[in-house]
Parts: sequence; C-alpha cells; structure tokens
Amino acid sequence: MTAKIMTGNFFEDFRIGQRLIHATPRTVTVGDAALYQALYGSRFAVTSGETFARGLGLDRMPLDSMLVFHVVFGKTVPDVSLNAVANLGYAAGVFGAPVYPGDTLTTTSEVIGLKENSNGRTGVVYVHSIGVNQDGDTVLDYVRWVMVNKRDASVPAPEPVVPTLPDAVPVERLVVPYSIAHYDAALAGSPFLWDDYEVGERIDHVDGMTIEEAEHMMATRLYQNTAKVHFNQHVEGQGRNGRRIVYGGHVISLARALSFNGLGNALSIAAINGGTHANPTFAGHTVYAWSEVLDRLELPGRTDVGALRLRTVATKDRACADFPLKGEDGKYLPEVVLDLDYTVLMPRR
Repeated sequence: MTAKIMTGNFFEDFRIGQRLIHATPRTVTVGDAALYQALYGSRFAVTSGETFARGLGLDRMPLDSMLVFHVVFGKTVPDVSLNAVANLGYAAGVFGAPVYPGDTLTTTSEVIGLKENSNGRTGVVYVHSIGVNQDGDTVLDYVRWVMVNKRDASVPAPEPVVPTLPDAVPVERLVVPYSIAHYDAALAGSPFLWDDYEVGERIDHVDGMTIEEAEHMMATRLYQNTAKVHFNQHVEGQGRNGRRIVYGGHVISLARALSFNGLGNALSIAAINGGTHANPTFAGHTVYAWSEVLDRLELPGRTDVGALRLRTVATKDRACADFPLKGEDGKYLPEVVLDLDYTVLMPRR
C-alpha cells in the first residue's frame, strides 16, 4: 500500500535553489481580523477603525502587518519547518501592498542556504519566501532560517552555504501606502509623532500579557501553521522541553500589541530587518516588552511620514524597567525570548 500522508521535509531533503510552492491559498476575512484583535488586543488605529484608515488614503481598513506575516509564514510550515526543532531568525523582510479582507494570499519559497549542525542530527535551512495576493502583488518578501531534524544522521551533509544578508532593509525599499493630509493624534491615542523620538531612546512598554494554552494554539491554527512542536503534547511531553513551545510569531504579535503604550502612532511594520527567538516561551509565561530607537529615517520625497528603526525585546516573567537583554558573557538572559529589529512607519509633524 502506498502511503498518502505528508511527513514534511527533513534536512537532507533540501537542496540549494529548490523552489517550494506552498499549499493552500488563504482568503483572509473580517473574521480573521476580529479574531486577531481578540487574541492580542492591538489598538493601533489604522487597523482598528475603517474611517481612520480611509483618512490615511487607504481603500479601507487593512489587516495588521503581523497577521499578514503569520498567514504568509504559515503556508511555508508544512514544507519547511514541519520537522523543525526551532525557528531561529528573520532578515530582509519587506511588507508590500496592503492586505484587505477578501484578498487571497499564496506563498512560494526558495532554499538559499544549508548548514548541518555539529551534532550531525540537525541542520539549518535558509529560505527566501514571497507572499502575493490574488493580483500577483507582493505583500511580504522575507528570509528566515530554521533548525530542522535529519531523518537519518548517517546521511552525508551537503557543502555548507550560508547566505549573506543585509543588516537592515534600505529605506528606498520601504513601501509607504499612506497619504497623510491630516492626522488625528488624539484619536490614535498618542501625542508622540516621528519627530518626538530620539535615536538611543529606550521605552519600557510597562504592561504584561500572560499566554494561555488555548490562545496560543488557537492563534497558530488561525495561521494554518502545522508545526508539531506547538500542538502535540503527547509527543512534546517526552521531549527535551516536556511541553508544547509557543509559536515565536505569537510572541512577536504580543510584543507589537504591548508596544502601543509608547509607540501608539507606529502605523504599521514596513520591514523586518532581523530577529532572534532567544529562548523558548511556554503557556503560563507573562510577556513584557521594551523598545529602543535604533534610527530615525526620512523617506525619499516624503514630509508627511517617516520611519523609525526599532529594536523590541520581549521577556518572560520579567518586567522591563531595567531593559534586560544579555549577561556579561554576551549571551541572552534566560528571561529574554525575542530580540526583533524592525522598521515602522509613523506620521511626521
């Protein structure tokens, strides 16, 4: 009898230049947006109010940047990271055309790097993924790398290929969908605009949010992310952690929602420059976040909108008044779960 089930790719199944067409098309709806809001409590005005979004020159209220990311990412999981140990990082991520309810998203990926780990049982796979809408417009273009199990540790490893990635997305590549003739900061919930932030400034976002078991699994199912480590307690209970790992993107969305308190006018994420899931997160942990302004960028030909390059750090069960990050040994503190370098768009005065 021929097996008809999909077991996912192991490290030795990947080849440099391999192109992956990911199933299945995903039509996003107002229901997705409402459930996303319920899961994270994001209060950014452009994704909360239809009239507010139209006032910024958009056709209607778009989906949250990170909801778009999760849907595009989720398509890749069955082919790239179904047999993953951990998702490790991101780079060169550019958000493109706004995504509206009713749009249908699909994703393709190309394998651009492979490197077996010294233990001989796992390896790191680098993929360049592109999500498009029904019209072929790019909505997200990014690179990620993931540690994947080998099916057979005795299989010889390919020659290592590690791609060279930029430190940050150049400002010329940022897509700016807004046209701001008038901006109502009072309705947006924060008086602080692009001009009010200084490079090197650090912001403790103060609030915390506890991860519930059902919520993180519901969120991950919403994105059709099928990675085993998030769902199967029967298997994960016998593994090294003894429980299901929370999807790293869930932590990013929590940190983004928490960042409203201090960055309330950050309209949307324009780029993901780099990111590290420093330590695993589990249900029951309370997530806090703080941000540092890495750069304040002027956009070519624009005086109504600017960009802030930010570093947002999320922690588990540790408030961020002292801005925790790394110890004297240069390693991330055990409470640090996310170190994300990204660029947001923000109105100017």
